[in-house]
Amino acid sequence: MALNLKQASIFPIHVASVIGSRRKGVQKVMMMMSGSAGVPKYKGTQMREKQLTEMIEKKVKEAKEVCGEDARSDECKVAWDEVEEVSQAKAHLRIKLQLNQDPLEPYCQDNPDADECRIYDH
Repeated sequence: MALNLKQASIFPIHVASVIGSRRKGVQKVMMMMSGSAGVPKYKGTQMREKQLTEMIEKKVKEAKEVCGEDARSDECKVAWDEVEEVSQAKAHLRIKLQLNQDPLEPYCQDNPDADECRIYDH
């Protein structure tokens, strides 16, 4: 299943993970959509989520380029593993947010004036 990240980015992503069937050289991207829960509270968390989204887009593009010649090559497998790692990082962040455990919470309690700790109203 092909993933159009431009279209997918209009929905909040709860979990995005790449699951590769190495034997068949098939890559599937599975996404579970969430509601409005889990919205980043701090500017730094919003920036991190945006960076991860951009990195996923970049890694998917790179993987497609690498795998264009040989979908069963070791380089192709490594490229899709990189997509999976970044996707898992974003999934972990989204899960934390849904549990109201913003990763910046402890830091921002100690450093409320830090730029990353600005709070945005939704």
